Amino acid sequence: MVTQSGLEAPALGPADVPAGQPVPSAPMSAQDYLRAVLRAPVYEVAMKTPLEPMERLSRRIGNTVLAKREDRQPVHSFKLRGAYTRMRALSQQERAAGVVTASAGNHAQGVALSGARLGVRAVIVMPITTPSIKVEAVRQLGGEVVLAGNAFDEAKEHAVALAADHGLTYVAPFDDPLVIAGQGTIGLELLQDDARLDRVFVPVGGGGLAAGIAVLIKQLMPEIQVIGVEPEESACLAAALTAGHPVTLDHVSLFAEGVAVARIGEETFRLLKSSIDDVVTVSSDEISAAVKDLFDDTRAVAEPAGAVSLAGLKKYVRGHDITGERLAHILSGANLNFGSLRYIAERAELGEQREGLFAVEIPERAGSFLHFCRVLGRRMVTEFNYRYCDPDRATVFVGVELHSREERADIASALRRGGYRVADLSDDENAKTHLRYMIGGRPPVDLGERLASFEFPESPGALVHFLSVLGSRWNISLFHYRSFGMDTGRVLAGFAGASADPGFTGHLDAVGYPWSDASDSPAYRFFQADPR
Repeated sequence: MVTQSGLEAPALGPADVPAGQPVPSAPMSAQDYLRAVLRAPVYEVAMKTPLEPMERLSRRIGNTVLAKREDRQPVHSFKLRGAYTRMRALSQQERAAGVVTASAGNHAQGVALSGARLGVRAVIVMPITTPSIKVEAVRQLGGEVVLAGNAFDEAKEHAVALAADHGLTYVAPFDDPLVIAGQGTIGLELLQDDARLDRVFVPVGGGGLAAGIAVLIKQLMPEIQVIGVEPEESACLAAALTAGHPVTLDHVSLFAEGVAVARIGEETFRLLKSSIDDVVTVSSDEISAAVKDLFDDTRAVAEPAGAVSLAGLKKYVRGHDITGERLAHILSGANLNFGSLRYIAERAELGEQREGLFAVEIPERAGSFLHFCRVLGRRMVTEFNYRYCDPDRATVFVGVELHSREERADIASALRRGGYRVADLSDDENAKTHLRYMIGGRPPVDLGERLASFEFPESPGALVHFLSVLGSRWNISLFHYRSFGMDTGRVLAGFAGASADPGFTGHLDAVGYPWSDASDSPAYRFFQADPR
């Protein structure tokens, strides 16, 4: 339970407590959770979702793959189950006062719809960077939206303050036993629909969904393995399991924002450390490939977080050489920002290892282009960018269709045997996000340049803040910005005269935006840096 101050209380035991009555504070056992799941009132507002076969993918990877379609819920996400279960247990006094939560996505909609169904005022604090489509969705469901803070943590602080000042009950997005029990009803449905499952793959953010499913399945059919899946840059459960306790990540990627949580919940970790069988992490490219798989097989358009568990399923099958099993994954949500589709489409082939990206230096002479194409052979070229460099050489950025994961190395070897200097850029984030759109344009003189990659908040004044903190110490010699319809944009910037300046790093830290040094990126060296 979460108190009105927003601080977590000990785990509760709601199984035998009528709705609206106080619940005891004794820690819940696995059997308590089983009873709580069985009594969760989710079907007053949510639906039992289908477990749908993915026939094309099943044939491709040699296993029966089944998608649990939580995108079919009224709010297109599983979050409604937990939010309603928690709010259904409010006392009459709590109902009269109302609830508050902080969320930029699916939990917000779950709380808003639950409030509308129960006649409870629902205040939703959302970061000011939240896309307008999500703000309007919450308002249409009856939620009172308050915009505060540039990120979730700041929005949560404001929500907790509102709870304390106005007597509202804070509805936690994951670290609450009643929320966990509500999400656990998905595990019950999985067993009802297919008791022959071998493994279930579950996305992990704060851990509410994974904990609910795992504790339910391990009570009823412990032979079924439950595998948690996290984005590589938001792997708070993996970090907690390594440390033996919840830890706070320094930074999380917002691509799969529905699972972009910096710290696993205390109660969810207590449950998961004894009930989860394994954890696998996946890249943004692998998630994008899973979004495409879901569309190809079911015509569902999943949000990135909704495809995380399928990405993990595919990676786990490949890494453990699994065949002939029945594997389920949770398609947890479909509240996609439309602008993100461009990024997902770009990355899907890379995530499936169906495309390789290469930088190649070719001699600037007649016939060299033809020779280069002959070395590539009959392979399909997916992208080709050429830029005159100087009288002696030119640089080429080329994408090539792949038929196997080993073919990238074969292509690079063939090009080197053909006499070319080559770099495989398929795993170079700066190449995939920025440099492939910036081919050419070397400086005419040595600028003493350093390159940095930033995540900018999508909010008014972000660029002005960036330039104001940096001041006029260095000239910005390169700047490339891309937005993907998410809460942050990606920026690549070059700074003339910074290569020998010991104060450079400190100044960038002072900006307050996540950044990394990109000066050694092979793509930058091939296409943008001074060649001397």
